[in-house]
Amino acid sequence: MSIPTTDDTLLDGAVIFRQPVDGYRAAIDPVFLAASVPYSVKGRVLDLGCGAGAAMLCLARRRSDLTVVGLERDPELAELAAANSEANQFGTRVSVVTGDLLQPPPKLSVSSFDAVIANPPYFEAGDVTASPDPRKAAANVESEADLNDWVRAASRFVKAQGTVIFIHRADRLGDLHQALTRAGCGGSVTIPLWPKAGAQPKRAIVLSQRGNTGPATSGSGLILHDLDGHFSRQAELILRAGSALTAR
Repeated sequence: MSIPTTDDTLLDGAVIFRQPVDGYRAAIDPVFLAASVPYSVKGRVLDLGCGAGAAMLCLARRRSDLTVVGLERDPELAELAAANSEANQFGTRVSVVTGDLLQPPPKLSVSSFDAVIANPPYFEAGDVTASPDPRKAAANVESEADLNDWVRAASRFVKAQGTVIFIHRADRLGDLHQALTRAGCGGSVTIPLWPKAGAQPKRAIVLSQRGNTGPATSGSGLILHDLDGHFSRQAELILRAGSALTAR
């Protein structure tokens, strides 16, 4: 493998995680995404654009009853994600497929997953200056695939009445909800991630259901930090102990 990597861990050491030295570095967003998969989801979960595998690895560690598949278009990142799965001894329960969501590989069958999770690029092309590092730019700024494409792919691969889960910037929730509606997903529940009490959320997680025509609702969400700047107790439980994140 030609990517220089660092040896890191997630979930307070429960997940072995090697990731690139340069470019995009996994932070807390994929951990919260993995924590938001509800216990009502059974069977198979697809992680769209899995990168080095942070979200799918945390989900597989948290939920030993699930089979998790990652889709990643960067062959070297896909190889790294597969190596991370092997290092965590997940066996055949976790696998990685190399391919582009715009032209998915045939081995990914339509309507074959009970849930699809995604942590797509947060910025529209032209809104920010993209990083000169191509992997960091691909992780942060939309390129060939925009948000509508990501949502369409999620709807394509999830079963009827299956769950689609996205984490995104709070100021793009309108775009995300419109894309979900166009893709035939509804009954959305938003989980705001508040930086601290009294502050506006910068991130949010949205759970939607393919074929649901119900209205969108919002839960109370999660306060990430106490006033002293430390992670809140609930955030610590999610980040370190693998606890679930619910809409509440």
